[in-house]
Parts: sequence; structure tokens; C-alpha cells
Amino acid sequence: MAKKANIKKTLVEQILDKAKISYQGLNLNALERVLPDNLQSTDIYKTLALVGDKTGPLIGIIPITEHLSEKQLAKVSGNKKVSMIPQKELQKTTGYIHGANNPVGIRQKHNYPIFIDLSALEKEKMIVSAGEIGRSIQIASRDLANFVGASFADIKEKK
Repeated sequence: MAKKANIKKTLVEQILDKAKISYQGLNLNALERVLPDNLQSTDIYKTLALVGDKTGPLIGIIPITEHLSEKQLAKVSGNKKVSMIPQKELQKTTGYIHGANNPVGIRQKHNYPIFIDLSALEKEKMIVSAGEIGRSIQIASRDLANFVGASFADIKEKK
């Protein structure tokens, strides 16, 4: 009898299970931009780690199809200036490598301010990394924001 292949849950999925927060686990590498037919790239959000001149590290979450407005994020976060954390310092700062940053895992270890772009409110659900390359979760935007203590703000660049 063949064993059923069980995909081990990521730490992020285990945290959400324990908190009884509904989500759907996905095998999806957003960096490769190859998506199942039922998903659009505008549903996928990237978790960006930045540092502010007043607050220190902070997190901005925007659609992968958009660019972050550092000016807007600085304004809503109470900083004069924010800048991306260099990749070589990313894992030391957030605990995750590039492409695996996620608000759930970051919030478990750090109390960094988290800002989610307002566009996530227009969608009922959003997709973010599950803490490992190739793994993502689809979760209600408000559930995620409530769980990680995030604020919604207009932080993407205007076109």
C-alpha cells in the first residue's frame, strides 16, 4: 500500500492552526510568476522589510505587481525616511530569507510595525508567503491584519 504524501506544514501554517485562523496552504513560488488558473498575480502580496530613521525595522506588504512608495510608508509610519533592508541583513533582521518573509512569522519574533496596502481591503483574500520558498497561504486580509496587528495604508507607488 502506497503511503499518502503528507506535506509538512510550515511554521506559519502551524501558528495559524494553533490560533484557529482559517487559511489555505498553497504550493506556489510567486517569484517564478507561474500561477494556477484560478489565481491572478494581483492576489499575491510581497512582504518587504525596511528600516525607518525613527522606528527602526518595519514591514510593508504590497501586491507583487506593484512598487512600494517609501515616501508614503515613511509618512504613515512616523518616519522621515525608510529604506529597504539589504538582502545580506534580511535573515538577521526578520528571521527569513528573500522570498520567504511573511508577516505571521515575523510578528511571532518581533514587534515591528506592519503596514498592508489598502488594495488588500478591496479583496476578500490575499496570498502571502508561508515562510518557505515555494509555499504560500491564502488568507482573509482582515484576519491577517488583526492577527499580526497590521494597519492598512496607501503605500504603493501611484502610477
